[in-house]
Amino acid sequence: MSLAGDLQARWYGKASPPWWTVPLEALYGAVVRRRMARRNDPFADRVRLPVPVVVVGNITAGGTGKTPLTIALVEALRARGWRPGVVSRGYGGQQVDRPRLLDERDTPREVGDEPCLIRQSGVPVAVGRDRPAAAQLLIAAGCNLVIADDGLQHYRLARDVEICVIDGVRRFGNARLLPAGPLREPLERLGSVDFRVCNGGEAEAGEVPMCLVGDIAMSLGDAPASQPLGDFSVVHAVAAIGNPSRFFDSLRAHGLQPIEHPFADHHPFTAADLAFGDDLPVLMTDKDAVKCAGFAQAGWWRVPVRAELPSSFLDAVDASCRHATGS
Repeated sequence: MSLAGDLQARWYGKASPPWWTVPLEALYGAVVRRRMARRNDPFADRVRLPVPVVVVGNITAGGTGKTPLTIALVEALRARGWRPGVVSRGYGGQQVDRPRLLDERDTPREVGDEPCLIRQSGVPVAVGRDRPAAAQLLIAAGCNLVIADDGLQHYRLARDVEICVIDGVRRFGNARLLPAGPLREPLERLGSVDFRVCNGGEAEAGEVPMCLVGDIAMSLGDAPASQPLGDFSVVHAVAAIGNPSRFFDSLRAHGLQPIEHPFADHHPFTAADLAFGDDLPVLMTDKDAVKCAGFAQAGWWRVPVRAELPSSFLDAVDASCRHATGS
């Protein structure tokens, strides 16, 4: 087992963290709390945009469902009359030092897998280390609302709405800070966000329930085709996401028998990674499919998911954005 895999097993299991993570946790905690204190400092260096800013993020390392929620927010706010755009750091991309507005020529290797996946929903997307500058590109392109994907800890960008996504199954593990536990910020941070969205599991008091729904597979080959997940049996299941087990478990819930192939989050796939030496179907997440489409082979399928959320939550986000504009 890799070091990262061993740490995650300890975070979400009963074993104690390695001794060497304890002093690093203390150091990390001091830095995080200093940064959190500056969040409420009126003299801190923050950039206020002339449009509402909705931040989607989490306080744990790894995937919690931020990207499906971001796409769902884009669609819901667009239906309510907004012209949203999404700003992202572009993790995994090799050309995101300077802010850029994505177009059809950009690839996951250049700008990251999540921005490319979000752009497929038809929304303008900008990436860059300097997120306020990247967001300005969206405004110049005609957006009147900015959604910051994975921006909860990026305090330089002022925000009007904060949404924290929680893994409803794994929750917060041992509730310790990195690297002794999975927390990017202490649990007290949850008290300052506007909405807490629980992805899967049982939502606790004050949390908004979210369910990821995906029951079909879409062919990555030349001939577009779809097939119900229930029609598959034994498959190779590929996932390079923050929590690959969520994908594997979702396939089992539809009666499939996945041969698991977990990869590191944002893994840059090559055809050799998916050469398993047999004719079994290969199923992967949408996030992985954007990186594999260029060399897709027959028998490769993506499994799209959509986030289902209460309309009352979407209405509340809309109302908060309108309040920010004074309307």
